Amino acid sequence: MTDVLNSEWLKLRSVRSTTYVLLVIVLCLLVGGLVSYLMTADWDTSPPDLQRKFGAADPGVMVVPFAQFCLGVLGALTITSEYGSGMIRTALVSVPQRKSYLLAKTAVVAGASLVIGLVTVLVAYQTGELITGDRPEPISAYSSFTDALPTLLANTASLVLLALLGLGLGFLLRSTAGALVSLCALLFVLPSLTLILPSPWNERVYSVMLPNLAPQLSADYPDALLSPPAAGLVMLAYLVLALVPGTITLLRRDA
Repeated sequence: MTDVLNSEWLKLRSVRSTTYVLLVIVLCLLVGGLVSYLMTADWDTSPPDLQRKFGAADPGVMVVPFAQFCLGVLGALTITSEYGSGMIRTALVSVPQRKSYLLAKTAVVAGASLVIGLVTVLVAYQTGELITGDRPEPISAYSSFTDALPTLLANTASLVLLALLGLGLGFLLRSTAGALVSLCALLFVLPSLTLILPSPWNERVYSVMLPNLAPQLSADYPDALLSPPAAGLVMLAYLVLALVPGTITLLRRDA
């Protein structure tokens, strides 16, 4: 099993798509920092009554949704690139036990996304803190690191979830285009469509959409319909719905 893990790790870090995904995340961090800086500069020159209406200059608000998509893409490409190039046949010949192949790929994607996600949310948090300095709320998102910790952990969990969700979609669909379209639908299209549903179904359905789970998991959502444990269970349900069909597809269909 160790050899399979090493092989999957080597494949993940040696392909160009991983570098491109990381560069896009870095670009998102830079843009998020720029937006935070501009908001803070605007806050400094505004009168007190207008300052109280500002939102928090938190780069993570912009960075996390794009990072979710990027890691979903990374997870999907981990397997769809092998199907697209035909390398999946070589991989399954080298590792005839498909369960071992699946477990190794899942473990590598989960571990890599955990490290990338944690670094991303910490850099976004620290960038926001450096820019806003000792300014009070609402321009400063958090009063202390302890105050920010639940949000940082929830955002990291959501990033790992999206990477594994992309992996499951990749196993199920075996198509890069299909997996990316599905990720776009889950992250951007369906949440918007739920808002046009009649009340109260719009709020109920929106509460279980992927972009809305991390704030509810951290209890950082004023009108949350889900408790943190319930939000965590919904996240696990997404994971099961993606990985279980993907596992069945890998085990029962030819490469």
